[in-house]
Amino acid sequence: MNGLALVAVAIFSGTASVLLAIVMIRIWDRRNGMGIGIRSALAVEGQVQPMVFLFRGNMLVDATPPARALLDRIGAPDDDWLRLMRWIGPHFPEAADRLADLSRQGRIEMLGQQGHGQATLRLTVEDLGGGLWRLTLTDPGAEHAGIVVDSLSLQAMEEELHLLRGALDQTPMLVWRLDAEDRVTWANAAYLRRAESRGDGALGWPLPRLLDTPKQVPGSSTRRSALEDHGVVSWFDCHTHRTGDQVMMFALPADAAVRAERSLREFVQTLTKTFADLPIGLAIFDQKRNLQLFNPALIDLTGLPTGFLTARPTLFDFLDQLRELRMVPEPKDYRSWRQHMANLESAAATGHHVETWSLPGGQTYRVTGRPHPDGAVAFLFENITSEISLTRKFRADLMLGAHVLDGLDDALAVFAPTGQLVLCNQAYRGLWGAPPADLSAAIRTWEDATRTGPGFAALREALTLAEPPKTGGAMAGPEGQLLGWTVTNLSGGRRMLRFRPSAAQPLTSSHAIGADMLPRPLPNAIGAD
Repeated sequence: MNGLALVAVAIFSGTASVLLAIVMIRIWDRRNGMGIGIRSALAVEGQVQPMVFLFRGNMLVDATPPARALLDRIGAPDDDWLRLMRWIGPHFPEAADRLADLSRQGRIEMLGQQGHGQATLRLTVEDLGGGLWRLTLTDPGAEHAGIVVDSLSLQAMEEELHLLRGALDQTPMLVWRLDAEDRVTWANAAYLRRAESRGDGALGWPLPRLLDTPKQVPGSSTRRSALEDHGVVSWFDCHTHRTGDQVMMFALPADAAVRAERSLREFVQTLTKTFADLPIGLAIFDQKRNLQLFNPALIDLTGLPTGFLTARPTLFDFLDQLRELRMVPEPKDYRSWRQHMANLESAAATGHHVETWSLPGGQTYRVTGRPHPDGAVAFLFENITSEISLTRKFRADLMLGAHVLDGLDDALAVFAPTGQLVLCNQAYRGLWGAPPADLSAAIRTWEDATRTGPGFAALREALTLAEPPKTGGAMAGPEGQLLGWTVTNLSGGRRMLRFRPSAAQPLTSSHAIGADMLPRPLPNAIGAD
């Protein structure tokens, strides 16, 4: 009994000591605040899992939950290996070249480039045989340590990340990132869709380069590049933003702008060809009165040197040079000429202005000034020497015809189809006074100035008929003399009336002009008696 009692006492004492030690440890943990930290660290350590992929060829055989979550975030294409390579490529630029040598080495380790958040990744790839590859992604800086993240902060970051990804994937412009070696390390959905439509299969790493280095648009700060896809050319306005050794590229669709510029260019070319064929000299000056556009006819008309015009002279230099070449009207003095040119410029800028220049060489130019948008002004130089000569000759012929008509003894008057007086000669004015405005006024004048009778009635009837034949007769004149008259149809419906004084004695009140006294119908020859 004594031995059993001793054993029981020993067991009880040992158990009590262990329990007391545990109690003392717990009390010590509570007092030093270490219990919660240890439990938290253990809990976190239990939650941290490695990111491991197991591949057979391009098919994913197995993966840890963090690894599957990474593939889900990467998205299309459907090939799991290509999806993973799309993510690994930007972080490990040499991965494609080194993985090709995995069969010989059996195991490859590589460190990635500096990533966002100062996280440097490590990639371990092992050839397990039988076509199986194991890829392990780890963060050396986070090994053997758990990271506790506030759930609300993590949720806010994820929402913001989702918003930014959605915005970039929905935008119609192409967005991509280039590394220091001009390789595409990231691209948005619009870029990937374009790349997939151009390629024959799924995209891999590295991503294809769609646009070449954009070229500067002449006269603009815009850089533009073209993309040909199945024979269709699309244009983009490219913008760059450099961050460290990487460059973000933004390509905005510019097809509408290119079409508008092409239409404008074709329109300008058409106008240029039209201006080149015009016989009228054209000179357009901008708001600052510098020559911007001229055509070859201006050189032919003014004799100005081509080099002088292409140097874009000012308007007053242009006019001064014309004066030196004696291609402007000879002024009385330079000051008055200068003032006249200033008035010409202001009149052309405010409205339509036309001048006729009689040049010292005998030529005559018509100078027309017209305002243009944005304060520009255009001058048109037209050689009207032949026109002026023709006008002067025509005017001289008209004056000669008028003098010939005025030299005739017969009184002549021509009436239009509407009855308006076209012309009359000096003999008619001397016989009947001031020329009438129309046929009705002429008939009233004749009625007031002479006695009416059968001869006058026959004249009125001949002038009022629609298409009377050539006819004639006699009537009493304003001084009682006997007048023979003849009505002749002319071209265009006009009618010519001719009065010819008779050599017979003036009629007395006892005389009457009857039908038996009227002359017989005249022959069709004008002026036959």
